[in-house]
Amino acid sequence: MKFAGIITEYDPFHNGHAAQIAAVRRAGAESVAVCMSSGTVQRGGVPILPDAVRARAALEAGADLVVAMPAPYACATAEQFASAGVFLLTALGCDTLAFGAETPQGNTLMQAAELLGSASLQELLRQRLATGMTYAAARAEAAEALQPGMGALLRTPNNILGIEYCKAILAQGSGLQPMPLPRWGAAHGGQAGEYNGTPMASASYLRARPMDEWAPFVPTAAMKLYREAGEAGQLLDPVKFETAVLSLLRAVPPERFARTRGISEGLEHRLEAAVREATGLEDLYTRLKTKRYPHARLRRLVLDAALEFPAVLPQPPYLLVLGARKQALSRLKNASLPAGTSLADLMRTGDDAAKIGGLHSRAVDFSSLCREKIRPMGLAFTAKPVLL
Repeated sequence: MKFAGIITEYDPFHNGHAAQIAAVRRAGAESVAVCMSSGTVQRGGVPILPDAVRARAALEAGADLVVAMPAPYACATAEQFASAGVFLLTALGCDTLAFGAETPQGNTLMQAAELLGSASLQELLRQRLATGMTYAAARAEAAEALQPGMGALLRTPNNILGIEYCKAILAQGSGLQPMPLPRWGAAHGGQAGEYNGTPMASASYLRARPMDEWAPFVPTAAMKLYREAGEAGQLLDPVKFETAVLSLLRAVPPERFARTRGISEGLEHRLEAAVREATGLEDLYTRLKTKRYPHARLRRLVLDAALEFPAVLPQPPYLLVLGARKQALSRLKNASLPAGTSLADLMRTGDDAAKIGGLHSRAVDFSSLCREKIRPMGLAFTAKPVLL
């Protein structure tokens, strides 16, 4: 292993993330690249802190290079998110993919990925979906029926994402070698914990608490960045986010909802009715909720509709650098995709690049509107990369 990659959100960057980078270094990585969500995040929202703050926190904790997961892929299903991340890190030249897992056994996760791609599982999956089960539950049950023990892997969040990484590696014929690492001290979404004397908490645990309570759970350098960002009004304002999403949805012609990613089975009509009646985002999600659609999918669908992300996207067409150690920039010379620090330049490299860059810029502008202090438009083009 010479060049390891990590696919992540760092929303916010915390002690567990720093421990992961350190573990990759101890395992022999000469360089560590991070593919980080930009503009949006997978839970159907925007990052609690701007890209530059999260990128600098990662670099100061030992990462060498941070590239953007463009917004349309960052706010996507686990399968789409994983596929885009694997594609970008492969194009960058990484040889290893490190990720957290409840079951940190690469061979087992790769076996699960192969099972999910089998025709026999797809048939069982269709049968269970026809009964009204959610996709996640139907898939786990189908996997368990074919290979006892596999269902349990598909019921824990980090394993699920890790298996999606393995699926993408197989589907793309990528040379990335999976390197699953255990989660230390705190489960995803769980309570705070401790590992080797270091306080640990998940990002979701931190997001649910005032920033002043984060200090024990994040690196000292990162906490300094977060306090500076808070003083500058750069933290996410949930009320502004809610108003912005509802405003955009009310302005979208209802006929466009049918073209939104994730819309199926007439859900566009349910969305149109919910938008007309909803008095807040939680009310909107409640009006959309059915037994078939989990809350996370609906949150993503709502943001997709507000930002008018299309149902079909190409693979990411460029590598946008958000931050780097200067000596790591030479890695870009060997990339198999256009790479650089200027989104405007990258958008001129092809039609797909122009399309994705435009969608990404729209999301960054939207994110800028949702800060405690509203930031100007165009930051996707004008923000300087973080260089150490």
